[in-house]
Amino acid sequence: MVQPAQEFGDNPVDVRETGHYTEEYVPSFVEKWDSLIDWEKRAESEGTFFIDLLRKRGVRSVLDVATGTGFHSVRLLAAGFETVSADGSAEMLSRAFANGMQKGGHIMRVVQADWRWLNRDVHGEYDAIVCLGNSFTHLFSERDRRKALAEFYAMLKHDGILVLDQRNYDAILDDGYTSKHKYYYCGEDVTVEPDYVDEGLCRMRYRFPDDSVYHLNMFPLRKQYTRKLMTDVGFQRVETYGDFQHTYRGEKPDFFVHVAEKEYRAEDKQERSYTGAASTARSYYNSPDADTFYAEVWGGEDIHIGLYENPGEPIADASRRTVRRMADKLSLTGEPVVLDLGSGFGGSARQLAAGHGCRVIALNLSEVENRRHKELNAGRGLTGRIDVVDGSFEDIPYGDGQVDVVWSQDAFLHSGNRVRVLEEIARVLRPGGQLIFTDPMAADDCPAGVLQPILDRIHLDDLASPGFYRHQLSRLGFTPAAGTDRGFEEHGDQLTTHYTRVLEETARQEAHGLARQISHDYLDQMKTGLGHWIDGGRRGHLTWGIFHFVRD
Repeated sequence: MVQPAQEFGDNPVDVRETGHYTEEYVPSFVEKWDSLIDWEKRAESEGTFFIDLLRKRGVRSVLDVATGTGFHSVRLLAAGFETVSADGSAEMLSRAFANGMQKGGHIMRVVQADWRWLNRDVHGEYDAIVCLGNSFTHLFSERDRRKALAEFYAMLKHDGILVLDQRNYDAILDDGYTSKHKYYYCGEDVTVEPDYVDEGLCRMRYRFPDDSVYHLNMFPLRKQYTRKLMTDVGFQRVETYGDFQHTYRGEKPDFFVHVAEKEYRAEDKQERSYTGAASTARSYYNSPDADTFYAEVWGGEDIHIGLYENPGEPIADASRRTVRRMADKLSLTGEPVVLDLGSGFGGSARQLAAGHGCRVIALNLSEVENRRHKELNAGRGLTGRIDVVDGSFEDIPYGDGQVDVVWSQDAFLHSGNRVRVLEEIARVLRPGGQLIFTDPMAADDCPAGVLQPILDRIHLDDLASPGFYRHQLSRLGFTPAAGTDRGFEEHGDQLTTHYTRVLEETARQEAHGLARQISHDYLDQMKTGLGHWIDGGRRGHLTWGIFHFVRD
């Protein structure tokens, strides 16, 4: 009996239809699928990652919507989960059922189903849905992808989770194909590589020891696009792993695993305290793209504007010079308590603690930045001298007159109520205490409307100005520190230099693989935004510098 062959027509790269995958899994290909996977090696590389993940979340019932030949369904059944196995390919399900009997005597509950009409074909609600084996990439239209995710969402219990994996198509599209040949397709005698790749198709070729060749046409999902689709259809949180690792910042994983939570959790008291511009800033700095960009490009530990001795100087060196310049102005003695508002990754806090004997309270609204801050403190042995606190400078969680110095760098612009911020500073600062800060600002004579592209990019209604800060601080009982020009040392040219250097560094790192770690959309928007800042600085519409005032 002659088995049917795969049919892609005269031009295979034109085959970009969601339903075609059922024709691609012909019987002769399905028969070889298990040698491609290599169950034993796959189990060894994966370990108990998925089992542990599901047990940690209290999962009992699982719907495996991409059963294939049954690898994960069998593992789930063996681990004690109530499992229903679905797939769009009848050939795959037949092989999966046989594998269930052969590998543990499991009588699998199998259902042939199209994800787009999953609720029609499969009944019940589940604690978890797993969609593994790079299967979601068989959907070629965004409408189909959204429909399938909506079907998954509907079949989950109120606190259920979706676990979905995908190839690292970002790396394939941007840098070409490589594989560790370790995590997913583990068969030693099978060659897997792309025949053709563009933004709308990844055509993979599978060559087996008997010289038979098969192909699968798949849509190359970018990581951030997939995460966005999940949140668009209603999932509340999405966590992404790389090759079964939570942290993969410096690596290029073969596969991503997304864990999307359906459960809606009411905001706690602290979350409700973030409103308006502060809430927007918190979401931005908590994002993986922002965290990676500021760590890799902006200066690492010091993510603020630098003081440059020459235009080509490294960003980190100039940024650290700003910290030293500000600290020298304070003439710190004894063991002063410094409140660092918007402390970021904590470079300034560590300099003040290690170099000047300060005890630092680092208040910052990004939990992601704060985690990195704590890790860096621990690495320097400074955990005992720096308290890293989640919070907003619009509602400082300390009593009146408790700190000797309030310090901040390029953070107040993110507030939608800067008057409130200054009032809070006046409240917590002891009489005679010092306030020192920097902030990107509009020049006092800036024409109305010219900064709108910058404001739109950072979701603000306005920027402060030197005149605004001087007026408000005088009203609150502050006087300029001795030796200053009415409390402000202006360095407007440094703002332009700094943003130019960040743009240059972004381009340099992008040419060396930065797009493997950060989404293209983020990088494109960042480069556009940096251009607006540079233009505003060159036109004299923006300024920056160091404010130094004393509380009467």
